[in-house]
Amino acid sequence: MAFEEAHTAFIQHHLQRRTGERRGRLDRGHREAEKLFCRNVWWPLRGHFASLHPEYEVLDWRGHSYYCDFVWFTPFIKLVIEIKGFGPHVQDMDRQKYCNELNRETFLTAMGFQVISFSFDDVAHRPELCLTLLRMLLSRYLPESSPASLNHVAEREIIRLACLLARPLRPVDVKNHLRINHRTAVRTLQSLCAKKWFSPVSGMESKHVVRYELQKSALHQL
Repeated sequence: MAFEEAHTAFIQHHLQRRTGERRGRLDRGHREAEKLFCRNVWWPLRGHFASLHPEYEVLDWRGHSYYCDFVWFTPFIKLVIEIKGFGPHVQDMDRQKYCNELNRETFLTAMGFQVISFSFDDVAHRPELCLTLLRMLLSRYLPESSPASLNHVAEREIIRLACLLARPLRPVDVKNHLRINHRTAVRTLQSLCAKKWFSPVSGMESKHVVRYELQKSALHQL
């Protein structure tokens, strides 16, 4: 099924199941930015719209209705996805609106949602970046979202550890993080080097490899 046909069916499916303001909000709110996200990011990544809910109503900390651009439900995560244009979310925002937005995101997190935001400019002009970042997130919950070369959980966790620490990894870092023995840690790091995700770093006074540095260019392949 082509994107336009699938997208039309996706919106009609939700319109038919809504009434009142929930239906009206979907009819009014799902416009250029949201459709671009569907076309440029979600469709290339997932190829379908199962479990994705557009203009989804939640209550904020005041009990007021708030409509998220998208909410994605799985047994493992409740993910809120917002597409934010520079004008309404920066230029036109006063202090109270800014406070409300931050409080709302904190409240949603407290209610068990994970909240992520993409700028309209990135969705429209740099969708490959949005796709990469979203794939990195979904790979924690959907193994099929990761490339075959990263289908091993330990390898994915080592890459995340390198991003978290923001420095070259030592085998002991991997050993302690994954609770594996030293030999397995070294072997896994060497495998990632062979796949061009890391490069070995020798000690200043030795030819022995002492650290493994994440290749920043490789992150674009996630």
